[in-house]
This record gives sequence, structure tokens and C-alpha cells, in this order.
Amino acid sequence: MSQQPLAPRPRPSKGDRTRARILDAATELFSRSGFHAVSLRDIAAHAGLTHAGLLHHFPGKEALLTQVLSRRDQEDAERLFPPDASSDPTERLMRLVYVVARNARTPGLVGLYVKLSGEASDPDHPARAYFVNRYRVLRERTTVLFTRLFAEHEPPLHHDPASVAQQLLALMDGLQTQWLLEPGAVDMHTSVRAFLHQLGVTLPPTPWPGEQAPPPGPAGRAAPEPEVA
Repeated sequence: MSQQPLAPRPRPSKGDRTRARILDAATELFSRSGFHAVSLRDIAAHAGLTHAGLLHHFPGKEALLTQVLSRRDQEDAERLFPPDASSDPTERLMRLVYVVARNARTPGLVGLYVKLSGEASDPDHPARAYFVNRYRVLRERTTVLFTRLFAEHEPPLHHDPASVAQQLLALMDGLQTQWLLEPGAVDMHTSVRAFLHQLGVTLPPTPWPGEQAPPPGPAGRAAPEPEVA
């Protein structure tokens, strides 16, 4: 029996398109100037709307910030934890590494997370709870991933999964800051792969299906995997 063709996705409504435009404008301005320095009027003007028009879609700046952060997390979750993904820990780690490669093509969003995560160290910042929970979840999921990966490796790798998970997240965040300051001197994707290689974890070089190849290193070519002493 032949398969029925998939129904086309419904076209976004005018309201959906307006909300997306507002979120794009907020993402750009928050990443450029931070949360506190940007007003709703700034965002409305950047999106080509009146202040009242923006308030029709978002009740305030904190609600808008939450939507900006949630939209990016939803996109990453679809890449990292798709419903058809294998439970193979190597596959899941590959997905995480290629999110790093993707980030090298989205400097605005990288800047947004770097700036807002720094601001959120203030106990009164509206995104503080969001980032506390985000890092907690990332540590927990990455620890589970490394626990399986190290145990199933041949031979088994005797590293502390929780420590490695925390080190990897710190490395990724630190590389993002350095890359924003001097993009030509920092290759985030290659540096993350090198860290994993030093632990004894060497990932296949082929990009994940549907993803672009990672950007070349600063010299214009992909860097080789380092040797393990």
C-alpha cells in the first residue's frame, strides 16, 4: 500500500509572523546591549511596530525575554533530543558537538547567551531562574551521557562523568566568549573535539545528516585530531 503524502504545514498567520519579527528584533537587541539597556519601545521600533502593537503580542519585557530564550532552547532540543534519535551515547554526543559547530554560524545568539548568562548572576535578574535551571538540566543530562559513554567504551574510560560534564560546559561557554572577542583566533568546534579526544573519545568526522560541515579552522582548513600522549 502506498504511503499517503504528508500534509503540508499550515502557513503561519499574520500574528505568528509579527510575533516572530518581534522575537528576532528582541534577540538582536538583547544580544547587542543586554536586557536592562533595551526598552520595549526600542524593540518595537526595530521590529517596525508601535509600542502598543508590541504590547498586543507580549505583555512586558520579561515575558518577551522568556520567549526569546525558550525559542532557542526548543531549536536545540529538536537537534539534541529528536524523537527518532538513537539511544547510542556517541550519537548523542555528536549532536551536542554539532550544536557547537552551528553556534559558530550564529554570533548574535551566542552573544545573547553570553551577555544574559553573565547578567543573570544578579539575584534580581529576570533570567536568573532560567539559567540556573538550564545549567542544572544540562549538567544532569550530560553526566548521564558520559556515564554510559565511558562505561561502554572499549576499553572502559575511568573518568568522573560529573566532572567531565561540568568541564565540557565550562569549556563551551569560555570558548564562546573568546570567539566573540576574536573570532579568527578561536575554533570552538575543533577545540571541543580536541578536549574529548584527550579523554579518549574520538568522534567520527562526518557532519550529522542535515547539518552543514563545521566551519574551517582559523587557517582556513579543518584542523586534524590531536595525538594523545
